[in-house]
Amino acid sequence: MLREISLEGKTALVTGGATGIGFAIAEQMIDAGARVIIVGRREEKLREAAAELGDKCSWYRFDVSETEKHAEFIQMLEKQSPIDILVNTAGINNKKDYFEFTAEEFDTIVATQAKAPFMLSQEVARYMKVRKKGCIILISSLAALLGMHEIQAYTVCKSGMKGLARSLARDLGPYGIRVNSLNPGFVYTDMLRNTNLKTPERLKEIEERTPMRGFTQTKDLGMAAAFLASDAARFITGIDLVVDGGISSSFLI
Repeated sequence: MLREISLEGKTALVTGGATGIGFAIAEQMIDAGARVIIVGRREEKLREAAAELGDKCSWYRFDVSETEKHAEFIQMLEKQSPIDILVNTAGINNKKDYFEFTAEEFDTIVATQAKAPFMLSQEVARYMKVRKKGCIILISSLAALLGMHEIQAYTVCKSGMKGLARSLARDLGPYGIRVNSLNPGFVYTDMLRNTNLKTPERLKEIEERTPMRGFTQTKDLGMAAAFLASDAARFITGIDLVVDGGISSSFLI
């Protein structure tokens, strides 16, 4: 199995790879032997992440919500090295009362959380289809499984990623392309810190209501993504892999 779990010789494109879950996924894929390209909007963060990740990481400042630029960008990357793995991690959120949410705010969330991964996966899959192999990973959320407070637009998008993984698994499977979604539990990233966990009491409540206690670590998600991208998962497609310490499968929440 050591041979199959290796990502040696593969190239992964990780959106939102400079911070949080995206960084952890990039880190673990490099550890498994892959060459990784990280993209994001903040150049300073990208430079810092690439310096920490080392020689097997390269970076580009690229806003995935600018879907009209996807084709040119992916063509440029493909000329350098075929993309074997795509991980759609880039994301934003807006915690707000449902009755105060505007159409413009909704569109902003959808542009990054739904439209971007849909269209970027399409562009990368065009090349994977020709090679008859590839792996695409989408990021869903516990919000796709549990009703959560004041993140309705985010929930729409993350529920969509779970469904999109199943749909694309069906349509792209005949071309040797596997598509899965990775479902993080409560991970103490900047995005979560700015939404769900505004008080120590809320943090403690979530820890105690998780059957395995505590929070999902970003490394847990990085390792799960590396597994899904490897040949050890060669016959796994269309699943939503939940890494949450059991919170979604219990009544404790």
